[in-house]
Amino acid sequence: MVKIGILGVGTVGTSVAKILEENAELLEARAGKKIVVKSGVVKNLSKDRGLKITITDNPLDVVNDPEIDIVVELMGGVKEPFELVKKALANGKAVVTANKALLAYHRYELEVLAGDIPLMYEASTAGGIPIISALRNGLSANNIDSIQGIMNGTCNYMLTNMINHGAKYDEILKKSQELGYAEADPTFDVGGFDASHKLLILASIAYGIDAKPEDILIEGIENITATDVAFAREFGYEIKSLGIAKKVGNGVELRVHATMIPKESMIAKVDGVMNAITVIGDKVGETMYYGAGAGGDATASAVISDIVDIVRGNTNPMLGYKQALKNKLTLLSKDEISTNYYLRLEVNDESGVLAAITNTLSKFEISIESMLQQPHPAEERAKLLFTTHECKEKKMKEAITVLSKLDVVHGEIAMMRIEK
Repeated sequence: MVKIGILGVGTVGTSVAKILEENAELLEARAGKKIVVKSGVVKNLSKDRGLKITITDNPLDVVNDPEIDIVVELMGGVKEPFELVKKALANGKAVVTANKALLAYHRYELEVLAGDIPLMYEASTAGGIPIISALRNGLSANNIDSIQGIMNGTCNYMLTNMINHGAKYDEILKKSQELGYAEADPTFDVGGFDASHKLLILASIAYGIDAKPEDILIEGIENITATDVAFAREFGYEIKSLGIAKKVGNGVELRVHATMIPKESMIAKVDGVMNAITVIGDKVGETMYYGAGAGGDATASAVISDIVDIVRGNTNPMLGYKQALKNKLTLLSKDEISTNYYLRLEVNDESGVLAAITNTLSKFEISIESMLQQPHPAEERAKLLFTTHECKEKKMKEAITVLSKLDVVHGEIAMMRIEK
């Protein structure tokens, strides 16, 4: 018999305990041993969770219990879980975690501390989608050329409604909060930070990149307007908030931001709260992984898959490498990102404006690919929307700075990246 202790018996923790009880016979047949939850940790002891397990509000009761074989960490946060996971590993206990923030900041330290003790984390990224297993095992024969993913269901739900139903950002954010998709403070989701943690985990497995959220480009969806949505549709694009990892020579781009992508691409068709991740390998080509990215049962499914793996005796290296990669890839700076761009400007509606803008862009070796002019409520002004050919992020930022100082340009210039 294998005994489990759960740190954090909330929505996911309760689902884990219930599934282990309800599907006990199936799981014993697959794992080869009976798996039971012995105890769990909660903040509020007075709340009834409908579980037949020992409940405590002291995490040390779990991590120091000699009878517990596997500690499941579902607390959230970084500092306290890190100390508890370290303690569990020091006590020789295997660990399963769904804590993406913990891994975004401490995955390499935990890899060293774990050594040969299993530390699994399938549920940390894209909920019930087995993307960690796919990268560590299923695609192990491949050099990974790129990863692109819809990694936050809240952002995808909001963008889907903005694009398909004309919803305004503020309105759909409020509805997302009412439905429980977005928190009272939605910054972590709509600002791109949640997706950045997941991207960093995947980049470690794919490329051996050790980076923190502060090291990469992270932008949210807060500034997308109906004008941008209409332009995207006009020119055959969909707008998605993507986490992108891309191998470029001996470097890797890591970035999270709203992105225009061709509407015929597979990932452009993923709507609502669903997640999807595409991976391009040098041997297998493009593969796509789709499913529920959050929710109690979906995330619990991933947690239990890790538990079963551990019970079966699988001791795969935590981040997928038994030894260091030769010619290790490095993280490219934000300025070195290279892609196509979309710009939205408010300009004077008069002759010579377009020439002034194109001349400015040409000084930074940026050329226009397509353009659309729209009327502005103020008769003497117009909205100018255009896309560029591929260029460096640094050049684009410098060009925007100069453009914003032109007398014919008014207000802030909006920019969005395009992935072909």
